[in-house]
Amino acid sequence: MRFAACNQELEEQNISPACECADGTAWSLTAPLGLGVLAMSQVSTLSESKRKLLEKYLRDGAQNQANPTARIPRRPQRQSAPLSLSQEQLVLRERRLQGDPAPYNECITVKMLGPLNRSVLEQSFSEIIRRHEIWRTTYDTNGGQLVQIVHPAGEATLRIIEHDLRGFRRHEQHALIEREVGAMVRQPFDLRQGPLLRARLVHLADFEHRLYICAHLSIVDGVSVYQVLPSELCAIYSAYLLCQPSPLADLDLQFGDYAYWQRNSLHGAEAEQANQIAFWSERLACPIPILNWPAGRVRPVNETFRGAIRAFSIPQELVHSVKALSRSQGATFFMTLLAAFVALLHSYTGQDDIIVGTPSPAGRKRAEVQNLLGYFLNPVALRFDLTTNPTFHQLLRQTQQIILEALAHDDVPLEVLYQNLGLQTDSSRSPFFTVAMSLQPPMPEIDLPWSVTSMDVESGGAPWDLYIAFIDQPGETMARVQYNPDVFSQEAIEQTLRDYQDLLSAVTADPERPVRPVG
Repeated sequence: MRFAACNQELEEQNISPACECADGTAWSLTAPLGLGVLAMSQVSTLSESKRKLLEKYLRDGAQNQANPTARIPRRPQRQSAPLSLSQEQLVLRERRLQGDPAPYNECITVKMLGPLNRSVLEQSFSEIIRRHEIWRTTYDTNGGQLVQIVHPAGEATLRIIEHDLRGFRRHEQHALIEREVGAMVRQPFDLRQGPLLRARLVHLADFEHRLYICAHLSIVDGVSVYQVLPSELCAIYSAYLLCQPSPLADLDLQFGDYAYWQRNSLHGAEAEQANQIAFWSERLACPIPILNWPAGRVRPVNETFRGAIRAFSIPQELVHSVKALSRSQGATFFMTLLAAFVALLHSYTGQDDIIVGTPSPAGRKRAEVQNLLGYFLNPVALRFDLTTNPTFHQLLRQTQQIILEALAHDDVPLEVLYQNLGLQTDSSRSPFFTVAMSLQPPMPEIDLPWSVTSMDVESGGAPWDLYIAFIDQPGETMARVQYNPDVFSQEAIEQTLRDYQDLLSAVTADPERPVRPVG
């Protein structure tokens, strides 16, 4: 899913957090529990330029812990909250498209094994909506500015529609889910009237259930879906099942407070914003490269934003090889996946200048917002230079540096950069990049046999030509490929996925092989 915090793990060569997970992957620097603790002996081995980049990235996230007075305050009572910078761009784009297709409808699947009390589940879901204002928010215009309208908790209950498919064969169940849940996911949201959430509960067997949640992207991100939601839903449901009150304290902060603080903070951060714009002006200097895919479908004159989804899994043996290579090179799993994707694009197009997008968790740098639902992402453009015909090892090194630099300058929305760079609008494609990749945050441990996936049902829309979202869970690494069928055929996507896995196998076997176009 595109709102995933794909590059939360920022460990550069010779940077590793003090703690590691059981599978050998390191804590991420922007993990939901905080920034993580770096081993200072390892930081001291960095070059001066890399150390400055790391310090710059951590500065904003750490200052509120070092200086409690700098913490995000609650907005004044009865004060409408503006939209956050990234949130505003989503809503404006949606308005221009007039909701057809729906590129920002997100499908979240909570897979639940064991007995289920439907009434308690609905009460638990209502409690989450009460706790988080953003899940009972709509958008309107006040004085020419978009604002958030938070609806009273008592008026924002959500009815979960139920589908009992226990009498159907598995393939029939899948067809019915595609039809019934698909209709829910494809229906555009009314951003002014709301609600921006819908839900369907499907019973596949006596002890197998799925809760499908359709949410507008402006109210969720990867941390929301894979960490905050399952943690809270499990905790509240378990308590309600025993007729106990919710064990979760009310939140000290809401998404609207964050958006209000962000907007007001801009007035005192002109120099930093100018610095970030200057950085991107250099990195994204013209001409902006356009990926020239091998002969296929002719690109429509106007971008259609249509989307289809193809799911696939990576064999565990290959996953272990990729993670082993990542550790040996001081990289993260995502960095290696991304470097391989860039190498594949290079082999397809023969181009040496390639830009790939990724959703940066820019708004999650603050400790106060880690437990909030909401959209805290800001897509960034990662530009790669392959003119020297690098080996995969060298490309992976470049990927590490590019990610670190990009995340140290990830607060400026792409639309703002586009305007500042004075680029000519191209109605046939998205600004800067048309392909993107992410790695979703890991799920926390919960006490129920539940799990979460995303993008299981098509919305019919897509913001980019091609987007790959990886979901790395214990025992399985899967991915969702969202693509525009006006640009790619299903057969072309299937071949791309086969080529990608073949390339991963090749570079893990020999990372010193040159990355050069085929033929």
